[in-house]
Amino acid sequence: MRILGIDPGLTRCGIGIVDVDAKRNLTLVDVVVIKTASTTPLAQRLLTLEQGLVEAIERHKPDRVAIERVFAQHNVRTVMGVAQVSGVAIVSAASRDIAVEMHTPSEVKAAVSGSGRANKDQVASMVARLLSVSVDGLLPDATDALALAITNAWRGGGAAQVSDAANAGDLTPAQQKWRDAERLSRRRG
Repeated sequence: MRILGIDPGLTRCGIGIVDVDAKRNLTLVDVVVIKTASTTPLAQRLLTLEQGLVEAIERHKPDRVAIERVFAQHNVRTVMGVAQVSGVAIVSAASRDIAVEMHTPSEVKAAVSGSGRANKDQVASMVARLLSVSVDGLLPDATDALALAITNAWRGGGAAQVSDAANAGDLTPAQQKWRDAERLSRRRG
């Protein structure tokens, strides 16, 4: 299954694409950051982002798109920009009949690092480990987009694949520990 993660932002929009197999093995496909200048009119910025998102969707043909859910902040301008880019991303995927799922920042941090309070460096470090790649030189928007794709692979609609693998007894020891930890957290929560 191929998942395209989007860390929406008006100035920098991260796009990370990963493949995941039934045993939860992850493979990095691509990662990019689309940038727009704050001096460019809003309509042109959104058009540039939409064109970049569509180009990534068309090139990589994802099965699902995972987008960071907008959360409340004190900076209304930032929230508005993220919401606008999220809307562009949702429409770009939905118009191509691609399922879209949203994940909160704390859900992503917990899925990737084991803690919903992890900082960006901890998330980036785990993304590097999980994908067996170096994230040196990548913007945080890029690693956040990859973290979103990984979260969706493990907790989103792809969870059924993992469930099927678990039922077939095909989980690795690490995946079994992850499954057990998820079950324990559900009982506590």
